[in-house]
Amino acid sequence: MQVCITCTFSESEDVGACISLATNSIGLDTLPSYLIERGDQSEWIKKTQESFHPLQIIKGVWVVPEWQTPPESDAINIILNPGLAFGTGQHPTTKLCLVQLHKVIKAGDCILDYGTGSGILAIASLKFGAASSVAVDIDPLAIASACQNAALNNIPPEKMQLLLVPSDNYNTKTHSANEALEHNSYCKDAVPERNKYDVVIANILLNPLLELAESIVSYAKPGAFIALSGVLIEQIPQIMERYSPFVDNMTVTQIEDYACITGTKIKDAHAA
Repeated sequence: MQVCITCTFSESEDVGACISLATNSIGLDTLPSYLIERGDQSEWIKKTQESFHPLQIIKGVWVVPEWQTPPESDAINIILNPGLAFGTGQHPTTKLCLVQLHKVIKAGDCILDYGTGSGILAIASLKFGAASSVAVDIDPLAIASACQNAALNNIPPEKMQLLLVPSDNYNTKTHSANEALEHNSYCKDAVPERNKYDVVIANILLNPLLELAESIVSYAKPGAFIALSGVLIEQIPQIMERYSPFVDNMTVTQIEDYACITGTKIKDAHAA
């Protein structure tokens, strides 16, 4: 089976380096072949908008693009302009995470969205009843997108914080998106607190889930709900083995070839 992926890059990006990073992140041994074509930005935006339609996650919960009218005005409508960030609700892992959040969130909960992308999970958590959410990402473009989407959903900055964390893969000091973040009230120059959150959710990729397991779990309170996604069904054993010292009562839900592993933080776990 051959899989073709179309990606959009700015003219200043090193495409080869980006593809190499993506290849390593999913554990491929060889660099796939690729073709670079110069495109028109307005045409890309038009194509993106045409492909993104209102999506019902479960009864009474919709993800709706900014440029369309919600099918049900009295439903929980998560308004989204994804921009260049991951998370439109259309990917199985995002839907799996939204369903889990809708099941477990209680009034007053504090949520950490680790690898927020478009901010969809942090925003949805608040609409499901959480008291506050903190969303972190390594990509300034993702944080910029999440800021925009928080505003589209009338989420006040005091309920949702966005944190840009340092990474070797992004130069957070010179990235063009930083201009939009400098004076944004959603963005905080801080790090998430350990042992604070009632729900910690990470919808990222296999390798960072494995490498950052201790760190991800350390933000959760003892007994907190933890959800891990962004993985294929065949990768489930690796996740369960890696997190078993820190997470109890692990269960798996799946859509198509993708999975979400959930559980609770073991009360005497010493993740750091």
